[in-house]
Amino acid sequence: MYKYDAIDQQIVNERVAQYRDQTNRYLSGELSEDEFRPLRLQNGLYIQRQAPMLRIAVPYGMLSSKQLRKLGEIAKKYDKGYGHFSTRQNLQLNWPKLEDVPEILAELATVEMHAIQTSGNCIRNITTDQFAGVAPDEVIDPRAMAEVMRQWSTFHPEFALLPRKFKIAVSGTEQDRAIVQAHDIGMEFFKDTNNQTAIKVWVGGGLGRTPILGTVIREHLDWQHALTYCEAIIRVYNIHGRRDNAYKARIKILVKALGIEEFKKQVEAEWLHLKSNPNTITETELARVAKHFDAMPYENLPAHDPSFDSAVASNPAFAAWVKRCVHPHKQSGYRAVTLSLKPHGHAPGDASSEQMQSVADLSDSYSFGELRVSHEQNLILADVKLSDLFQLWEKARTAGLATPNIGLLTDIICCPGGDFCSLANAKSIPIAEAIQMRFDNLDYLHDIGDLELNISGCMNACGHHHIGHIGILGVDKDGSEWYQVTIGGKQGNDASIGSVIGPSFSAEEMPGVVQRLIEVYIQERTPEERFIDTVRRIGVPPFKTHVYASKAQEISNV
Repeated sequence: MYKYDAIDQQIVNERVAQYRDQTNRYLSGELSEDEFRPLRLQNGLYIQRQAPMLRIAVPYGMLSSKQLRKLGEIAKKYDKGYGHFSTRQNLQLNWPKLEDVPEILAELATVEMHAIQTSGNCIRNITTDQFAGVAPDEVIDPRAMAEVMRQWSTFHPEFALLPRKFKIAVSGTEQDRAIVQAHDIGMEFFKDTNNQTAIKVWVGGGLGRTPILGTVIREHLDWQHALTYCEAIIRVYNIHGRRDNAYKARIKILVKALGIEEFKKQVEAEWLHLKSNPNTITETELARVAKHFDAMPYENLPAHDPSFDSAVASNPAFAAWVKRCVHPHKQSGYRAVTLSLKPHGHAPGDASSEQMQSVADLSDSYSFGELRVSHEQNLILADVKLSDLFQLWEKARTAGLATPNIGLLTDIICCPGGDFCSLANAKSIPIAEAIQMRFDNLDYLHDIGDLELNISGCMNACGHHHIGHIGILGVDKDGSEWYQVTIGGKQGNDASIGSVIGPSFSAEEMPGVVQRLIEVYIQERTPEERFIDTVRRIGVPPFKTHVYASKAQEISNV
């Protein structure tokens, strides 16, 4: 992963000193709340429903074991002993004291971490595929380019006060796992007909109050112009984006209002003035950044391991875990492993200080001291030998990190919701826990098969409910918490936005609603179909009919 140089470290250290002074002046009364608010937001500090929330950057989802240990220590020392991994591949602390945040940032700086630009109307954390560098379907490893973009966007003076927050995702695989179509800018790296690296550029995607999948603005962009073309897009947005209405300020609204052809025309005109400037990336610059990423010291291993094959054949529990949590690797004799942060009955994406220490230890022992955060809110060990998998599983299971539910119904994506977030209309975590407990039979979950369920506590859609096979949105209804349900959303190359099935439900009804949706799927599916395939084939009406007919029957029985 990327290692800081002296300049990187100096920037982060100076930002810590600056924010320490700003906090001291606020606490002494020299700065008003209105003056302090933009300063704390620039350092990832929100004031939430119960306490401040600090969002810590995990650029493109990569962590070292040393960094994860530090996060665990900070959570134990300054918080309540746990942290929440978000869909943006960051870590959130939900209970830090405002006066402790400078100390937290200082400790983060000792392990090359920070909270810069994790909030505010700026370019946020660049995200990518959690299997970047190891995925068999990878065409281009996008991590060095993601780091180039991170350096370009950090403290970019022109883009520090955009109309709204701005999110970029990059991907270099045949199958998109970075949700590039749901970002303000999505960049797909590929090899063109001349075997040269090129980029397909998507623009105007986003979820939230108005969910829109992005549109391709350029089919082929030479990789050297990744920064200049992004700069042209963001300049057009910065000039024309709405600043009078926060709900209409995202770039997706501007693209829709202008139309993609007019928007592209303005971007291309702007780009003419930018494409030859110093932000054109050279081979030398990309190589400089790439050298900061340590190459993994892979061994020459056979494609099969007898001890692994024997363990799978003789241990059904291990075999179930391998089926759901172990993934292919481009290097012979290695696999990537997802450590589930979704044990049944617990808040999805939460990890205790002890679990963070355990994962750091597992990473050192089995994966070269590196790990990744997935947008599905799990942790990844990317480079595990086949021969080590059984021993890893035993240790992960002891630490509560081996629930074999990756990709299944209970591998729920969930925002913190009304338990923490001041923007939320309803709680998310209790709904996720109730659904997990309703579907606590792993054999039944495996029979249901691949199914993505996403929950958001408000229209900001931090839980990405719009692109869940089943999406749940918390809504305020006469001062009470209710939940709107969508089906048919999907991420990936064939991404789609889900459709609302009808009127909202109470919290108590939600596990039953999900159960009835599953009942329709099981009845209507063909042997090869996943839930999303059945929804796309038969449409929403059969699901809607069964859910509301069952609800009416329950009411009549009362």
